[in-house]
Formats: sequence, C-alpha cells, structure tokens
Amino acid sequence: MTNLPLITPGIPKVSMNVTTTFYGNIVNDIRIAKEAGFPGIELQSPKLYRYLNLGMSVEALLPQLDGLAVTAVGALQEDEPETFTREAHKLAKLTAAFGAPMMQMCTGPVDPEVVKDFRAGRLADNDPRYRGALGRTDRESLEHSASNTAIAADIAAEYGIGVCLEPLGWAPVNSVKQAVQILEIIDRPNVAINVDFWHFYVAGDTPADIAALDAAQIATVHVDDGIPVAPGEVPDQVHHRNVWTGGGVIPIQEWIDAVKSTGFDGWYCSEIFCAKAAELDFLEVARTLRSTLEILLA
Repeated sequence: MTNLPLITPGIPKVSMNVTTTFYGNIVNDIRIAKEAGFPGIELQSPKLYRYLNLGMSVEALLPQLDGLAVTAVGALQEDEPETFTREAHKLAKLTAAFGAPMMQMCTGPVDPEVVKDFRAGRLADNDPRYRGALGRTDRESLEHSASNTAIAADIAAEYGIGVCLEPLGWAPVNSVKQAVQILEIIDRPNVAINVDFWHFYVAGDTPADIAALDAAQIATVHVDDGIPVAPGEVPDQVHHRNVWTGGGVIPIQEWIDAVKSTGFDGWYCSEIFCAKAAELDFLEVARTLRSTLEILLA
C-alpha cells in the first residue's frame, strides 16, 4: 500500500471527512478542517466535482491545503465497465494531483434504493440504474467486485497511488470477510480496506472481525455511528446514520480498540450523516468531532 502522509509525532492521525461540514463547499471545508485542528482532510467527489465543473482548478486549492494532509479522495463507485474505467482515471488523476496516497472505491450498487427495489421485485429489466451483482451467487458477486477492484488498482498504480476499498453495507459485497477475499483474489500491493464502522456493523461484522485483520490490510478508518436496522430492512445511510457520533448503537470504543489491536497506525476519519449536525455551526461540529476522535484514540 502507498505510504500514508506523515504528521508531527504525538499528534493523533485524525482526518476530517467532508461530511462533517455537510452543506459546505470544498474551500470552506479546507478552512474549517484547519481551524478545527485536524491535521488531515478526506476530500469527496460530490463537492470536489461541483467545484471543478465550474472551471475552477486543483492548482487554486493547493496553497489552501498547505499544512493539511489530504489523506484520501473519494469515491469511485462500481459501474458499467466503460463508465467505471473513465471515472477511475478521473479520480486517480485528481488524487495524485492533491498528493493523497489513495482513492476510495465503494462496492455497488451505491444507491440503496436500487437494492430495495430489487428485493421488492420492482427493478425492471430496462431500469438504467446500476445494479451490479444483484441477483448473482455469492461467489459471482465477489468475483464481480474483485474484477472491478483490480481494474481500479491497476489504474491507481499508473498514477502512483493506492486504493482503499470500502464495501457498502447494502451491497452484495459488504463484509470484512469478503473484503479480505478480494485482497487475496486480486493480489495487488496497492489495495487495502477502508474500515468503515457503520458499513461493517450493518453487514453483521463485529470488532472481533476487525481485530483479526493484519494492519497492512487496513488503509484507513471511518469512525461513524448509526441507529438500529430492522431485520430484513435494507440499510440506508440517510435514515440509519442519522445520529451524532457516539449517540447510536455502535460501540465505537470497542471498534477503535479492535483496530488499534492490529497495530494499525494510520488515519482515523470522521464521517457523519446526522441531519441536526448539518444544520449547526460547521466549526463547532468539526471541533467537537475532532475532540471526540482524540478521546476515543487516547
């Protein structure tokens, strides 16, 4: 895996995911991350592409990022081959331009509504939305996502970066076990797992599953929380992540301790989809999340 950015010894490796400032823009996100005391920031494509699509440049952002490590750039989503390959090149190029070590890749489909419609029998054959491996066997689903991950890894390698693989909780490939199997199948040195607490929790994984990982298999960690998902219900982050970090059902300290037990010494990133937090002062939300992460990591 590509080396992670180095920071001053003694400073916790906490990175601000831009969901922290949910309705902000990339310029404000960078400023808030700095003012809140984060040494790193994880950029995400919706805000980043919105900025670039207006004709503004990466070069204009680089001076603003001075002193702030870009820990990852996301997110590449599984899609049809031509679109997936094009988007992989696009995101890999941007990731390298920001000096980040890795781009994030999510298993698909990225839209949980597609999964809901499929399970309810409402997904028509001519529905244009990407359905990925829905309806395939477990092995076929695994091989499908593994093939895409290998494509992303090879493209990332062209730009000198890695891939952090994030299985989505509602996707056919969603568990720690499947993520490890993908690493074994593709055998690419620049791919490791993005340990997202919520996605793995709703997939049925436990801290013991995380503790069983090798530190080298972990690229980065998303610290987040959620509310209960009813049996048989498709996890949906709009609803099931609508809670403040630490106010939900995930025993976050246990999950962090599990990660630490592996020897992992990389970045822990705040990620939050709490509607109330999105309406509060961005700086106060960011400062509180940074303090929360540092306490949990102490």
